[in-house]
Amino acid sequence: MMIRTFIPLAALLALAGSARAQERPAQAVIDAYLKSTFGKASAEWQARIKPDDSLAVCNTTRNNPSSAQSDEILKRESARVVYPADGKLLGNWKNGYQVANNGRGGQFSDPPGTVAGGNCFACHQLDPKEVSYGTLGPSLAAYGKDRKYDPETIKDAYTKIYNSMAVVPCSNMPRFGVNKVLDEQQIKDVMAYLFDPESPVNK
Repeated sequence: MMIRTFIPLAALLALAGSARAQERPAQAVIDAYLKSTFGKASAEWQARIKPDDSLAVCNTTRNNPSSAQSDEILKRESARVVYPADGKLLGNWKNGYQVANNGRGGQFSDPPGTVAGGNCFACHQLDPKEVSYGTLGPSLAAYGKDRKYDPETIKDAYTKIYNSMAVVPCSNMPRFGVNKVLDEQQIKDVMAYLFDPESPVNK
């Protein structure tokens, strides 16, 4: 006669978690592995393996920094935001659509001269008529219209695109300006796509 022994689900999960914790390799092993995967990358890319101070905190706390750490991140990252010298935050919305819809760039294997895009549609809805978009980030449809094209809101949005961690510590959004993914004009154009009354985003 077979006797079945049932183990509570909570106990199984605890055992699985304990096993996974024991299987985790040392940080030095992880760091060495990461470095080896970038073996053919340029020196610039090699330098990116080491996280900056803010990202290091986010990694250590698993994106759950303390209040004091959050304040430090906001202060540090706000100081890294560079606003346009001409004071203009909006460019050409049609060019902004091209930037938002471009997912190329950002790989060390990119040929010289590759123009990177923001790939905004991967995470956000923008033009309400678009049928394909990501949902990781909030919908940005009618973004400027809903905010009545307020100048302070426009500046806040520029800050968020340039350096998301200057607004939200450990934000999942890429730091487009700080990490030189997009240049100043590209950010201005994306801003226009969000805020220009003629942009499809606001129709």
